[in-house]
Amino acid sequence: MLIEDSKNLQNLICILVEYNCMKKFIAISGNIGIGKSTLTKRLSESLGFKPYLESVIINPYLKDFYEDMRRFAFHSQMFFLSRRLIDHQQLSLEKKSVVLDRTIYENAEVFARYLFERKFISKRDWDVYNHLYKSVVRILPPPDVVVYLKASVSNLMQRIKNRGREYEQNISEKYLHDLNVLYDEWAGNFHQSEVLVVNCDELDFKNREADFEKLVGLLK
Repeated sequence: MLIEDSKNLQNLICILVEYNCMKKFIAISGNIGIGKSTLTKRLSESLGFKPYLESVIINPYLKDFYEDMRRFAFHSQMFFLSRRLIDHQQLSLEKKSVVLDRTIYENAEVFARYLFERKFISKRDWDVYNHLYKSVVRILPPPDVVVYLKASVSNLMQRIKNRGREYEQNISEKYLHDLNVLYDEWAGNFHQSEVLVVNCDELDFKNREADFEKLVGLLK
């Protein structure tokens, strides 16, 4: 089982399960194609938490963004920021414990930052976006624990190919590599909650039941 800080993971999740009368907030983070939604659904069912899934399908800019990043970068990121804000607001009012598929933090500090650093988002638009983001996160309750799923670029490319979303098929290896770099930087500097790193290169939570059971074993 390739899980970094697994002892800390086991201790933290034991607390979540032992005191399940207390509301808890687990966030699942990671790059495109890593399997966040699958793990969110399965953990929610196993732990009895409510899942909050990422709203990628209904983003009206996503297809256009993959075809012309420069033109639609700001639009798509503002949409994601608004959806993440709605999700965080709703889960803060939820009485049950929750598992969230992707956080508002990585939307801003990985994806939007990537686009700004590569000049797909102008300095003026970035300042507007970043000011709104920083104002919002000050009032949002942070997760109790972030589970950061990571994998090699070749693994991510294969997973993206296998799930067959048409608008994702032209994603480049360079794009995924750059996002991986930003993800590692973000996870290493995220102090709002505990971050637990799961290396998924040899794991398949969707197709190999044993892999999922090993993870669940650490969560109990």
